[in-house]
Amino acid sequence: MRQGILSLVSGTLFGAGLAVSGMIDPARVRAFLDVAGAWDPTLAFVMGGAILPMAIAWFIARRRSAPIVAEQFHTPATSPIDTRLIGGAALFGIGWGLVGLCPGPAIAALAIQPAPALLFIAAMALGAAIHRFALTPRRSA
Repeated sequence: MRQGILSLVSGTLFGAGLAVSGMIDPARVRAFLDVAGAWDPTLAFVMGGAILPMAIAWFIARRRSAPIVAEQFHTPATSPIDTRLIGGAALFGIGWGLVGLCPGPAIAALAIQPAPALLFIAAMALGAAIHRFALTPRRSA
């Protein structure tokens, strides 16, 4: 229960930060990516402002044997840079540039612009399903 409440509070804080900073506005994101036109550096400041608290969080986490509300840390395994990673990053970047949303801001945008956000989330879910069922290698039982 404690972990669920902390997750809800963290997600709400993250979504509020995205909304306050304007990062759920696709036009602002596209303006950041338009370095040859009317460039808007706001996203760079938002990303830069996130570095310090995250660095402090990692510093503290490395010194703890376990998280506050779980039995152990769940960190992803390191994997080498390969063609799948590069292709996925390129596809993410193309989608981000075309639409101006990525998963976190799209979910936060549900509160302000539900119709475009729902369309994006549906397309994202369809892409995830295609990847899972058509492109992910099956493990033999």
